[in-house]
Amino acid sequence: MKITNQKAFFDYELLDRIEAGINLTGAEVKAVRQGKADLSGSFVKVSGSEAYLVNAKIFPYEFARTEGYDPNRTRKLLLHKKELLALRAKTEGENLTIMPVSLYTTKTFIKAQLAIARSKRKFDKREAIKKRDRQRDLEASLTDDSLL
Repeated sequence: MKITNQKAFFDYELLDRIEAGINLTGAEVKAVRQGKADLSGSFVKVSGSEAYLVNAKIFPYEFARTEGYDPNRTRKLLLHKKELLALRAKTEGENLTIMPVSLYTTKTFIKAQLAIARSKRKFDKREAIKKRDRQRDLEASLTDDSLL
């Protein structure tokens, strides 16, 4: 199962990508495998020698106990020290942030794909909307011509 952060593609210009493991409980792993997670509004915070996924919602697994469960809890990301230092160096001086792009499974592991991102300005977003509309119109005209 792959869960993507569509808002990140629209609001940010994604520069570099990196794969990281994520520290989850057993019920959270089952919920992610069912696709019950939401990455919109989440970001990565690097503090000290660790990175954390903040504001990612993993909804409770229906067959697990939910007493005291917080779907928005901060989760630790599993990165090598060199990767962590590289992320910190890239985002420190510039106006960049680290965004989670997707959660996916690889064999038995849950991985998070992270991207170093720069915020888009309002006119950039308008251009993206215009481009998407033109593409949709082009595809519609091609399918109409093929039906004739």
